Amino acid sequence: MALLSQEYVLGVIMEQASLVKDTTLAPVRQPSVNKNLRALGRWAFVIPVLVVNSIVVIIPSIIGIAYAFTDWNGVGAANWIGLENFTKLFQDAIFFKAFTNNVIYTALFLTIPIAVGLLGAYLLAGIKRGQVIYRLIYFIPYIFLSVINTQIWRYLLHPRYGIGATLADYGITFLDFPVFGRSETALIGIVFVDGWHWWGFLVVIYLAAMAAVDIELYEVARLDGATRFQQFRFVTLPSIRSTLIFTILIIFIGTTLVFDHVFILTGGGPAHASEVMATYLYTQAFQNFDVGYAASIGVILALWVSVPIMMFYILRRRGWEI
Repeated sequence: MALLSQEYVLGVIMEQASLVKDTTLAPVRQPSVNKNLRALGRWAFVIPVLVVNSIVVIIPSIIGIAYAFTDWNGVGAANWIGLENFTKLFQDAIFFKAFTNNVIYTALFLTIPIAVGLLGAYLLAGIKRGQVIYRLIYFIPYIFLSVINTQIWRYLLHPRYGIGATLADYGITFLDFPVFGRSETALIGIVFVDGWHWWGFLVVIYLAAMAAVDIELYEVARLDGATRFQQFRFVTLPSIRSTLIFTILIIFIGTTLVFDHVFILTGGGPAHASEVMATYLYTQAFQNFDVGYAASIGVILALWVSVPIMMFYILRRRGWEI
């Protein structure tokens, strides 16, 4: 009886093993799906985005480039004049002044706000209690609209009842002059106001990047005798390189296309001292009604903005994690 039961059990085991073997070796039949339907399904997600992007970006860009080769005042038919607008542009001293101001604006923003933002993030990273409150305080200026920021500083720097006039009553006269009314200080004053609005955003961005740095790297650096500055230089900065390069890219694009702070505070004056390419484009299009010439300025703006984008693309192709 025991022998029969053992033979029965072995038979059942062999039968189950053969079934499992047949199942594993049997080819899995894939359902036949029409390739055209699969491709259509993929394009169904892409086509709406392409249509919206074409309507909002691509088509207006092509039209704008076409108008750069015409003499058009915004009404009626446009007259094709070829490269005359660009010939006039490269002989325009005001345009070169605006271009130079854009370069100065970008250079100042790529140094002072980034340095202050890194310093603020570095100091704030050492605070363990109440850090969220400090982040909020630093971030508040960025929440305000540019109109509000400019009006605040227009009042604070007013030559009659602003900070300079108040300090002058106590014998401190270094700020007792119209900051936005002098050609020597108008652009610097605008950069200061815009930087005050922007640097808190950089603090929050850099602080978030620093929080993701591996703590063990700092511990190894301390064991090697590195000071806090050396830890910041050789550990923190390399670790947040991708974030740093990203902020440099958006600062370059933002300062090249800057319009609101300049237009509200000075309108490009006095005597074009704070003129930038965007405000000069606005003046040509909506005050002088030379839309074709304004379009040629827009083409130069687009080409200049594409420089950091191409650099960003090249660095990505070379393997930089940005």
